[in-house]
Amino acid sequence: MTQLMNSWLPSANRADCDYPLNNLPCGVASTDGNGPFCCTAIGDKVLNLAKLEAAGVIDARGTLSTGSWNAFFALGPAAWESQRERLVALLKAGAPDIATTETHLIAMSAIRMHMPFKVAEFKDFYASRDHAFNVGTMFRGADNALPPNWLHIPIGYNGRASSIVVSGTPVRRPSGQVKGPDETVPRFAPCERFDIELELGAIVGQPSDGQITVDQADENIFGYVLLNDWSARDIQAWEYQPLGPFQSKATATSVSPWIVTKAALEPFRVSTPARERELLPHLRDTKPMLYDIALEVGLAPEGEAETIISRTNYCTMYYSAAQQLAHHTTSGCPMRVGDLLGSGTISGPEKCNRGSLLELSWGGKEPLVLDTGQSRSFVEDGDTLTLRGHAAGKGYRIGFGSCVGKLLPAS
Repeated sequence: MTQLMNSWLPSANRADCDYPLNNLPCGVASTDGNGPFCCTAIGDKVLNLAKLEAAGVIDARGTLSTGSWNAFFALGPAAWESQRERLVALLKAGAPDIATTETHLIAMSAIRMHMPFKVAEFKDFYASRDHAFNVGTMFRGADNALPPNWLHIPIGYNGRASSIVVSGTPVRRPSGQVKGPDETVPRFAPCERFDIELELGAIVGQPSDGQITVDQADENIFGYVLLNDWSARDIQAWEYQPLGPFQSKATATSVSPWIVTKAALEPFRVSTPARERELLPHLRDTKPMLYDIALEVGLAPEGEAETIISRTNYCTMYYSAAQQLAHHTTSGCPMRVGDLLGSGTISGPEKCNRGSLLELSWGGKEPLVLDTGQSRSFVEDGDTLTLRGHAAGKGYRIGFGSCVGKLLPAS
């Protein structure tokens, strides 16, 4: 495990800091008089990279003045690595020209975060074995929990890029067609079983045209965000037969505002779980493909304290983002800079590790009791859901920040 890289900024050297020099995540921020601009987080500050480039201190070929990271993604892995090395040199303890860099630091409390990139397309997967088994058991019984193809391919669907929002954006309860088990015809009504899904989103930083290997897919991923794929379970139950999710997944998908780069996560690589069925050659693991990232979900009723309702880890996933991306290209499907791949709900083997309320309440049959004494089967109006994640190093952590969304009543 790598050591903490010391910075001349004291707040970046604290063991509980999400943004040490080892991290250097990518975001887009604004202040009352400036922005949006590309930036990175260091300690309790934000470094304005657009201003730093304009001053000639760094060179990203003019891509950092756009208010989005897509143009920088397109420069490719060599440029990604070069900029990371340059920022480390500027921010490490003993850097030669601290004064120039320091003039472009802004307190985190003074900025507003925006979507860090323009989402080209969105695909969501179903790649946690524990989650797939739990959901399948609820609807089909334990003996038929996993679909017959589940152990052979990463199951996914194409979602809506237009409904992806940055952390802090309120989400309104959707309405749609629902049909209860005792109803003969559907009705149009507000969703009553609104849910969250704890996920990690992989961002494609390089385009491809035609099938690519797992290793090429891994090389093409720029970084990761926390992702909450809000889900209308009762709308989904009626509409998905036989084609799959549609409106039930189109309300909103919330993402964290900081992109944690793949480079920052390299020390935390771990192998996928043992295979129950050998994968076909085009999907087989070639190296450790997952990351040891601790994750949690907090739920706070309006005006009340938060309860942590789930803790799990990305390392439990059955398929990695690289395998998902490689699988997506097998039909010849072109991938574009800014494509976003949701991991699917991340659940672990224990009840406290489940990444959705559908699982945590077992379809509403076992409501959760919050620390406030209130109970929840699904998300209620006024509830705020917060996703958090970090990888723990020796004396430091690589944090993702928070992915926050508050549910508003149906319109």
